[in-house]
Amino acid sequence: MAAQRHLQLVPRSDDAQQPAAVDAPEVTASAPRTRSGRAILKFDRVGFAYGSRTILDNVSFEVEQGEIVSLLGPSGCGKTTILNLIAGFLMPTGGFCLAGGREIVGPGPDRGVVFQSAALFDWMTVAENIAFSLRCAHKGRRERDAIAKEMGALVGLGDRLDAYPYELSGGMRQRVGLARVLAAKPTVMLMDEPFSALDVQTREALQEELLRIQQHTGATIVFITHSIDEAIFLGHRVFLASSLATGTFEEFTVALPQPRDDPENRLHPEFIRLREIIYRRMRNPGAPASRTGAP
Repeated sequence: MAAQRHLQLVPRSDDAQQPAAVDAPEVTASAPRTRSGRAILKFDRVGFAYGSRTILDNVSFEVEQGEIVSLLGPSGCGKTTILNLIAGFLMPTGGFCLAGGREIVGPGPDRGVVFQSAALFDWMTVAENIAFSLRCAHKGRRERDAIAKEMGALVGLGDRLDAYPYELSGGMRQRVGLARVLAAKPTVMLMDEPFSALDVQTREALQEELLRIQQHTGATIVFITHSIDEAIFLGHRVFLASSLATGTFEEFTVALPQPRDDPENRLHPEFIRLREIIYRRMRNPGAPASRTGAP
């Protein structure tokens, strides 16, 4: 199916003007994910500041149920601040952050965070680490064991449940951290560069595994990354920010074939086209994104 995508500059203030979309050449790709209109996350004119330093100003967007949104941009642009606001670790200094239609007033079991470091308990086995949130919720031993076994198998560690973190590779430890969040069955998963410290092969394998898990669970994911390739491969949409203090960012819709976890998607013409566009935007935001006619 031929799909024609457009680069969209999303205004985030009332007086901002949206430039006319520029037609891109047709590229053979699957249709983009159908938008359901059911927003699970919503930022409504959100601002955040440390004293006199503005980090976010008048930022608005929605994330739909079951969607993966990649947040891409340089260090210090406000990506992690958005993640912390969704998690409830920070409170906005302006506007409203909503999850499931309710204002976010603090951390909650509906939102799980996977950090850059797996942050495992060294004295606990894989199964005990996975079941830790269930233990905190006073779930019974039988239920904890069953869920730990289920989530361990889901991330490919069904045969390592009795191992300790020091016996695992870096990729395996990240899988445990992911399984621990999945065990709590959150509606939204927030991922802050969880694969950044891994080698390329392990990183790509975990990206593919994450897509399979998301397909299985239907979770909504907000994924922070500095990698253009990772943002495109994982995301249904990519938000590119240079500085959210101005309230604007660029939004790209990703239309890659199903199954999305197919490693061949990294060689697909749509992937390559979007990579060029985003690369040029990141290197020089005011310059044309392509020398070949793409926006």
